[in-house]
Amino acid sequence: MNSTEKNIPVHHLTSEQFQLMTLDSGHPENFNDVHRHNFFEIIWFNKVPENSSLELDFEHHSLKNNQICIIAPGQVFNMKLNGEKGYVLAISREIFKEVCDIETILTGGTCPFSLDPQSAETCSTLISLMEQEYKGILRIDLLKTYLRAFCIIITEQINPQDSSINDRQRIQKLVSLIEEYYTVEKDTGFYADQIKISTHHLNDIVRLSRGTTVKKMIAQRLVLEAKRELSFGALTVKEIAFKLGFSDASYFSRFFKKHTGQNPDGFKV
Repeated sequence: MNSTEKNIPVHHLTSEQFQLMTLDSGHPENFNDVHRHNFFEIIWFNKVPENSSLELDFEHHSLKNNQICIIAPGQVFNMKLNGEKGYVLAISREIFKEVCDIETILTGGTCPFSLDPQSAETCSTLISLMEQEYKGILRIDLLKTYLRAFCIIITEQINPQDSSINDRQRIQKLVSLIEEYYTVEKDTGFYADQIKISTHHLNDIVRLSRGTTVKKMIAQRLVLEAKRELSFGALTVKEIAFKLGFSDASYFSRFFKKHTGQNPDGFKV
């Protein structure tokens, strides 16, 4: 079901907190428009044709067989189906937070990502169990158990294995903090204080695991939200600047052009 909020098409879960569908039959969502969700969606592309692709937050991604795409609430999604086969799991925020521990790293650009053959086989079994329960007795606690196992498997495909558990937890904490404070706190020191390590140490962890810096991660999040507002919102450039914590609209325009190569007004058109 669709609604419009400030001219942004938003797809909602209505009567259910969880839905399981296939890409090639019986899918109620309209893939043929640019939209957002107010829920989490996991798409497992079992088999895709040549040149299959999608856009997530204005980034183009080519698709391969056995890839997972996780779409978080608020992300801008666009894809035209062309014979892709696979499954779509629509999950309410409440259930997702209960069964998955990957929410804090969804803004890290992990879409799409591949499943290794063994993980794909395990996920296929779990999907079959979910599908059987969803179409049958529909015991929500049992569905949550299967979904939790599914999320554990795909989480192992996301998390980098070349960093320590502590560093992965710090990166997850950083992403979560940036998501909460990026419009009001743009200084690396604030995030280092919250994580209780030095600024230098935090930047070292980010550089090794993400190949970037905290400052650039904050800038990327600001640019992403600016693109969303410019493309689908009803606010002026000045209003967007203030909403994102810039005290001066001209400074915001310079910031946006530095990171995108375009002026905000040009992008908006």
